[in-house]
Amino acid sequence: MAGYQVCVCYLTRERPDGRREVLLGRKLTGLGIGKVVGPGGKIELGESAREAIVREVWEETGIRVAPDDLREAGYLRYEFPHKPSWSQDSTVFVCEVWEGEAVASAELVPEWFALDELPVAEMWDDAKHWLPRVLGGERVDAWFSFNADNATVADSLIQ
Repeated sequence: MAGYQVCVCYLTRERPDGRREVLLGRKLTGLGIGKVVGPGGKIELGESAREAIVREVWEETGIRVAPDDLREAGYLRYEFPHKPSWSQDSTVFVCEVWEGEAVASAELVPEWFALDELPVAEMWDDAKHWLPRVLGGERVDAWFSFNADNATVADSLIQ
């Protein structure tokens, strides 16, 4: 069972050349510092995942998303057997409609990446297994267990 509940959102858009891209960012604080991640964070007491991600995207990027424009794209369970306090469950959202331009915050430095050029080597190890599928329109439900290094995936189940 997860230590806590989190949420993440992948904002996507079409570039003038027709290629699709996604907003990611370099994490400046907390768990995963230095990694490239999607905007998101912990779900606070009394919040739904949808309410939390609207708040988190605003706090981390300055972009406003409407709850009805979010597509719930997955549910991920993360187990860290060697650091149980890191274990968590994550609700994944994708959004193609929003207001504003991404700006850096104390938590995240946002950057747009082409979908075919995802910086998976700079992301959590699990992302390469499911993120391209979610960004391609699929829903993914998965479980990941991490090795003793708390960085690489030891085992997974992806549906």
